[in-house]
Amino acid sequence: MKQNLFETALKLVEASRNHEKYRDTECINLIASEGLKSPAVKEMLSLSQDLESRYAEGNNDLEGHIKVRYYQGQKYITKIENCTADLMKKLFNCNWVDVRLVSGTHANLATFKGLSTATKRNGMVVAPLSAGAHISHDYTGLAGEVIGLETINHVYDTDEMNIDPDKSAEVIRKAKPGIITFGGSLFLFPHPLKELCEVAREVGAYTVYDGAHVLGLIAGGQFQNPLKEGADFITASTHKTFPGPQGGVVIANLEDKRMKVGIKSVQRSIFPLTTSNTHLARLPAMGLTALEMKVFGVELAKQTVKNARVAGECLFENGVKVLGEKNGFTRSHQIAVDVREYGGGKKVAENLEEANIIVNKNLLPYDDQKDKENPSGLRIGFQDVTRRGFKESDIKHLCGLMVDVIKGKRPLHDVREDTMALRQSFKEIKYGFQSIDETVKYAKRHC
Repeated sequence: MKQNLFETALKLVEASRNHEKYRDTECINLIASEGLKSPAVKEMLSLSQDLESRYAEGNNDLEGHIKVRYYQGQKYITKIENCTADLMKKLFNCNWVDVRLVSGTHANLATFKGLSTATKRNGMVVAPLSAGAHISHDYTGLAGEVIGLETINHVYDTDEMNIDPDKSAEVIRKAKPGIITFGGSLFLFPHPLKELCEVAREVGAYTVYDGAHVLGLIAGGQFQNPLKEGADFITASTHKTFPGPQGGVVIANLEDKRMKVGIKSVQRSIFPLTTSNTHLARLPAMGLTALEMKVFGVELAKQTVKNARVAGECLFENGVKVLGEKNGFTRSHQIAVDVREYGGGKKVAENLEEANIIVNKNLLPYDDQKDKENPSGLRIGFQDVTRRGFKESDIKHLCGLMVDVIKGKRPLHDVREDTMALRQSFKEIKYGFQSIDETVKYAKRHC
């Protein structure tokens, strides 16, 4: 039966309300790409309703500040964008950022386009898609299909779950690409930046570190520091381990003529080439998140990594194959689990969903990249539960529930009841400000 317009509208409202209850209060979220905003950041978003309707096209200077606007009514918008840029620069100890990107993929698009234009080279060395690269790095994604780059794979060591620095150096020297990328979506261990950034300089390439997943860990000093280790640019989203609103950012240091050329080319790719409306309403919340990470980021990042490693150990001890065993399973917020023995990633992820434990199926490095529908693995992230207050004992309890599902030890509806009870034990959001007023009072005390 066809629904009329009003029935459809009622269905929309009902589904929206049900989603908020289901995912925010009844499920345990272990998707590695989903962050959790603090009450203060949520309040800042609600405070920024008018900004959702505004445009602020223009060009930025080489400090990441507004240089010229093409609309009127911008006097406060300009202050907002400049302040957000400055908070991000202070957090990451750099002298240039661009906060106009609306997603991490947009940050990659603008950076890859800008740097390929600056180098006048069509090649880009990337991690293989099955080894954790984001689809935007790949020849089947925006790098190849949109920008037209030829992608050449790093050599990946599946035993180490990392890029092989010696063999990849050979690839880079032979290919002489314009861009070399690091980072990705399945990202357990720091990439060999120091070694390969030196090789990049030899061949005249720019290095881009996709830090979308680990930006909060970088901010908290618990992962590698890409800029210190030689990366030219960091691209990232702002809503994963960096627990802000959905959006993107590009980060760099303007140190010499070479970087000036690269930054100016990336800026041009941001505006006018790939951006019109920069979704201004997210900027105040993004800046507030940067302050939160300056204040709480070390503690949050430490506990997130600790929880991920405990989960790896616990699942492994219970007979589940967790990758990266020889290196402690992970040094990031996520683990990779091989569940072929239990029916594969698709089946196990669906079973966990029935138990209100939300993960995603994921290709593993030895999988066929074309068989995306039923990969061997799961990717499991711990940034959400950490911010809700989970500590090591809670993670072990959660892993016990997951083992019950993976191995089929108990009916899924029984596990779901235990999942919901566990979730109800954690009703606060930690490692952040609880309101804008609390934020203001804190800032005034430390001015």
